Amino acid sequence: MIKKINFLLVVTSIIVSLYFVFTRDYKLGLMLKDASIIITITGIFFIEKIFKIKINDGLKFAYILFVFVAHFLGANVELYNKIYWFDKFTHFVSGILTTFVAIFILVKNKHNKNLVFNILFLIFFSLAIAALWEIFEYLSSYYLNLDPQRVALTGVSDTMGDIIVAFLGAIMVSICYYFEHTSNHELLIKKFEKLI
Repeated sequence: MIKKINFLLVVTSIIVSLYFVFTRDYKLGLMLKDASIIITITGIFFIEKIFKIKINDGLKFAYILFVFVAHFLGANVELYNKIYWFDKFTHFVSGILTTFVAIFILVKNKHNKNLVFNILFLIFFSLAIAALWEIFEYLSSYYLNLDPQRVALTGVSDTMGDIIVAFLGAIMVSICYYFEHTSNHELLIKKFEKLI
């Protein structure tokens, strides 16, 4: 069932985005923004092939759903411009999800000996992804004459706010990680680790 939902989300995103690309009357930068979902929403399948790892359907669903909400609904359908809190919400969720990616990396590399290192890795991995995303947005502003960072409207406030809420998402997951790894409780983190 999850495979079918994944397939439906991927196909819907690609078809509607291509429809936007070929029917909207605008400049190249906006066309590239609409078309870029093809790369982002299928990225998880390329990651599997390139790194020769098997990612279960539940993790794929989380990734695809996030890309669908953040990229397709946020950028292509333009909810970022229509709902004032949508941008911060997606960055907060990205902080949570990238921290789970860091947990995935730790488990795959069988690195679970040093709790302090692991927690620092979770936080800094998530911060690195948030910073790389903001660099990508800056470059798209610079080269494509777009303003995804809303610099014209907010200065650096939007960029810093995005990084801060992603950091808060990472901190929240890291606290749960610490709690579960220092107690006998098996909640979300340990259940996630068993899925890997």
